[in-house]
Amino acid sequence: MRNISDTIARLSALRARHSAHVPNHGRQDRLQDLTDFGSNPGSLKGRFHLPPSLPKNAPLVVVLHGCTQNPAGYDHHSGWSQLADEAGFALLFPEQQRSNNPNLCFNWFEPADTGRDMGEAFSIRQMIEAVVLRHGLDRKRIFITGLSAGGAMAAAMLASYPAVFAGGAIIAGLPYGSATTIPQAFDRMRGHGSPSGKELQRMLHRASDHRGPWPRISIWQGTADQTVAPSNAEAVAAQWLGVHGFDKKTPTRSETAGRLAKRIWCDAAGEAIVEINMIADMGHGTPIGDGLGAPGPFMLDARISSTREIARFWNIDAARTNGSTRSSLRVAAGESPSACSPSLALEKAAAKLPVPSDGDVSKPRPEQDPHGIKTVIEDALRAAGLMR
Repeated sequence: MRNISDTIARLSALRARHSAHVPNHGRQDRLQDLTDFGSNPGSLKGRFHLPPSLPKNAPLVVVLHGCTQNPAGYDHHSGWSQLADEAGFALLFPEQQRSNNPNLCFNWFEPADTGRDMGEAFSIRQMIEAVVLRHGLDRKRIFITGLSAGGAMAAAMLASYPAVFAGGAIIAGLPYGSATTIPQAFDRMRGHGSPSGKELQRMLHRASDHRGPWPRISIWQGTADQTVAPSNAEAVAAQWLGVHGFDKKTPTRSETAGRLAKRIWCDAAGEAIVEINMIADMGHGTPIGDGLGAPGPFMLDARISSTREIARFWNIDAARTNGSTRSSLRVAAGESPSACSPSLALEKAAAKLPVPSDGDVSKPRPEQDPHGIKTVIEDALRAAGLMR
């Protein structure tokens, strides 16, 4: 156990960071409401976006916002709908409700909300089915991503419904099944007591009767994240490496460019299957840049767009011109989009990553606590979505 002063300092910083994140209602909302999508046992709402000229059998990307966020805000800051218009894929944004969680966190640690055909997870599955049927989307190219609690819920969806998804991207999230109670959830966020890699793999196998093929996984994490400890990125990778047949922790390739360190595990055909992207000195949030999105709370200007790089990892970043397709940046460089070889686009973007300064929004800052111990703990747990 850490001493009480350390615990209170961390809780205070957590509460301050979450309370500072207030939605900006002045931005444009590009999303439409999704209605009549099923029994909705998790009592969620749904939003979606379709490009003006959506191709037949287009991919679908499911995006899960973080705590205190909403779909319109996350879309505005991440640039997902901008990229969807460029590349021709549909978007689905499940939306948490305050009646489920006062801080709008998906309940990623509640077994009743993360298990197959249960609670919030089943509501999201129903939304996916409704959107696919109504708009003729490609069932073989459904992907899911999320930030923080949304990232942890994305991990739960990938575990509970692996046959539904071709790929996933977990940003500052946690592995499926790593916590089932509030105390466990808070410990895992701080990087304490995580199950072993073998146990995480067993949890993944127990989540469904699926035996492969498995979704490809992209993991994003800041090394200065004080809300979700960077060790969780390693735990997420450990959960998925085993089912993909990677028994060794040593990646197929590693590359470093600026503040970005990337490790990639490839299959025998040279396809990138699991990757970890660590951004040095970045705090808790989604890395943005490369002309997509806009900075904001927990949406951090890292001079590289995780949105674009995730779509590239999934091979859905193709721009459509006169009926043909081309993969942005990589094809121009003569590189296969899915090849396990250095990304010239990534190196170019990463070279622009700034050196953090005292004014860098990606660096979390502690705040002195004006309240008593009990108040601090309760407020911090509520802000993290771990207490109602």
